Amino acid sequence: MNRGSLARSTALVAGLTLGSQLLGFLRDVVLAAVFGVGSALDAYLVAQGLMNLVLALMAGAVAKSVVPTVARAVADGEPARGQHSVRVALTVTVLAMLVASVVMAVLARPLVAVLAPGFDAETTEEAVRLTRVVVAATALIAATNVLAGAAQGHRRFGWAAAEGIPFNLALIVGAVVFGRVYGVTALAVAFVVGSALRLLVQLRPLLAVGQSLRPSLDVRDRGFREMLALVPPLLVGSAVSQVNTLVDRAVGSAVGEGAITALNYGWRLVGLADTLVVATVTTTLYPALAAAARPGRTRDLEDLLRRTCGVLLVLVTPCVVVLSVAAEPVVALLFQRGAFDREAVQVTALAVTGYAAALVALALRDPVTRAFLSLGDSRTPVVLGVLGMVVNVVGDLTLGLRFGVVGLAASTSMSLFLVAGLSLWRLRTAGGGLSLAGLGRCGAQVAVAAACATVPTALLARHWDGIGGAAAGAASCLAVYALVLWALRCRELGELARAVRGLVARR
Repeated sequence: MNRGSLARSTALVAGLTLGSQLLGFLRDVVLAAVFGVGSALDAYLVAQGLMNLVLALMAGAVAKSVVPTVARAVADGEPARGQHSVRVALTVTVLAMLVASVVMAVLARPLVAVLAPGFDAETTEEAVRLTRVVVAATALIAATNVLAGAAQGHRRFGWAAAEGIPFNLALIVGAVVFGRVYGVTALAVAFVVGSALRLLVQLRPLLAVGQSLRPSLDVRDRGFREMLALVPPLLVGSAVSQVNTLVDRAVGSAVGEGAITALNYGWRLVGLADTLVVATVTTTLYPALAAAARPGRTRDLEDLLRRTCGVLLVLVTPCVVVLSVAAEPVVALLFQRGAFDREAVQVTALAVTGYAAALVALALRDPVTRAFLSLGDSRTPVVLGVLGMVVNVVGDLTLGLRFGVVGLAASTSMSLFLVAGLSLWRLRTAGGGLSLAGLGRCGAQVAVAAACATVPTALLARHWDGIGGAAAGAASCLAVYALVLWALRCRELGELARAVRGLVARR
């Protein structure tokens, strides 16, 4: 994949993801207005977390392992080989998830008791009941993830980026039309319906390339066995992420009512930048990395990875500045309406402040992790992920219990920075000698620009009122940031500008 096609794919995914994410934020605004920050949404989020734990056991790992297998088959001119492997992976994954869903429904009560020990009896019962509803979506989500991985292997990214649109619409309708009558139960049912709609959307690109959905249990298939070789370490990596969330929520249940919901909204706000920038770029980058990670092409891989990390740093840093300095006015602008009162704004802003810096860590960790996987090294990301999980858990039990919501959020950010730093070090020492020369220079330039942009942002933050004030404050931050990078002759800023000009010229 050359620079032009990579840029076009990234722009397509970014545009579709923007629409999906904006709708997702509208969904969050609706949920905040209908349910506020309290025990009802706390119970729903714990139930959803239990379902995600089931998914982490297999579905996420299989979905990630599908991409390089299919991409290599397509690059070798044998797409049918990859499609057969996808059929096997889809069949095995869905069957396993159906069994796991039944087990989770049966064990819902003891699991909720362990994972949310701070809940009172009424909230515990609500979480158990909601768990038995949302686990119905497990097989649907697992199938969607596997098919999305197959589509990305064929370098078809658009439909996966758009699948969040019907899902978010389902949740919005469920909350607005049925939420006030049936409470969070309506939200749980809408979650299952939205998951089914996501699956239907994902069928389109695969049918276009001739992918058959006929079940197959040909577990001796070479491509499927290649996927299985990646699954164990990826499984641990997926589970690590879910364990972090579950521990955050377990400690949050003891911090106070609404803490889990505040953390969720805070991460959602920070996650908007992550999804639009980091996840979009790394998703379109993955097949290119897999193609570049071949004998004799180490320099191509290093150049692609260095440019990607540098551009991501340039893009996410102004978001970090705004979210760190002006968290409260941003949260108030987006969520303060209906049941989401001033107190909810303040506690959610604490979560945003603690999470904001994690964007920088994600901008470095995610593409480097993809590079390790493309090089066939799935062990390193897992080992580092487990280490990060330990740091996060220790932080939750110390900073979280001591400082509440902001301590829990800061623990997550610290663990991500540790993993990002060690990933870069390990890539240089054991990842084929990939030094990513020049990234340190970019990081220093970005740090100087961010420090300069913090000053006007902090001065204007107290006057942010409404959309106009927020837009002016964000624009001032971005203007100072970009001007300083230009003055410092930041190479990555120039690459970003050239990519944008190239996309505009092709329209």
